[in-house]
Amino acid sequence: MKNVFNVGLGVLGLALLFAASGTFYTLEEGQQAVILEFGRTVGEPVTEAGLHVKLPFIQDIQRFEKRLLIWDGDPNQIPTKGREFIWVDTMARWRIADAKKFLESVATEAGAQSRLDDIIDSVVRDQVSASELVELVRSASWEVPPGEILEEVPAEVRQELTKRITRGREEITRTILAEARKIIPQYGIDLVDVRIKRLNYVESVQEKVYARMISERKRIAARFRSEGEGRSAEILGTMEKELRQIRSVAYKRVQEIRGNADAEATRVYGSAYNRDPEFYSFSRTLEAYKETQNKNSVLILTTDGDYYRYLKEAGSRAPARSPSARKPARTAP
Repeated sequence: MKNVFNVGLGVLGLALLFAASGTFYTLEEGQQAVILEFGRTVGEPVTEAGLHVKLPFIQDIQRFEKRLLIWDGDPNQIPTKGREFIWVDTMARWRIADAKKFLESVATEAGAQSRLDDIIDSVVRDQVSASELVELVRSASWEVPPGEILEEVPAEVRQELTKRITRGREEITRTILAEARKIIPQYGIDLVDVRIKRLNYVESVQEKVYARMISERKRIAARFRSEGEGRSAEILGTMEKELRQIRSVAYKRVQEIRGNADAEATRVYGSAYNRDPEFYSFSRTLEAYKETQNKNSVLILTTDGDYYRYLKEAGSRAPARSPSARKPARTAP
């Protein structure tokens, strides 16, 4: 009898433990829960973290995130208002605002992602198709930097740069967010933010854009090269002018120095000639002998010429004495 009693107590304890495990549940921070009774929602969602109670066996718990969730859409090919086909890649942040409505409408996060794909992609397509490409790229507060940047671009690009932007990228993204928020709340979702992550031309347009960019860069490079060559020619011309001027002043100075030197030499030669004309004639004749020595030329003279007079006199046994030597010595009075 005692054994049967102990077994009954054990079975009762296990039943109580099993019932307690189905009665209590916990929620972590960043979680919320919806209570389901036979597959239907009961009461309001539970949003507070901690230990909570439910009816065992007949009630179940469906947990959802309270934190921000990421939506990252696929890039879409959309034409702008100006008929430029571009790839638009968008992203968004959202949260589950009403877990009960969320469970009844989309059931899971995957279902919510699918609904967001349809809603946000549709709104983005409408806004991009109604906007110019320059409005999608630039902000309304952007201004052309001061300086010579406008002079380096062609006229059509300059017109685009100075064009007045009424909306801008920020205004377009705010409009997308506002339009999407009109539809999203019925699914128990709070759309926090929508951003255009990337814009790019389609491949067929990219080649034309790259070719245009290359042509424009070549044009700018050719202009810089032409300006550089012109500046180089100007510098070289100035340098050549200054060089000719320096050479002219130097040549003038050389001629003045050479003239003064020749004048001084002539004066010295004249003074020497006046002192001893015969010696002067002799020294000049020796200089002429030295200067006329050239193995590539032949000089023909007569034997009775005066050119070799000093050589003939030097070869004789009794060389002629200079006039000063032939003068008799003076005796003392």
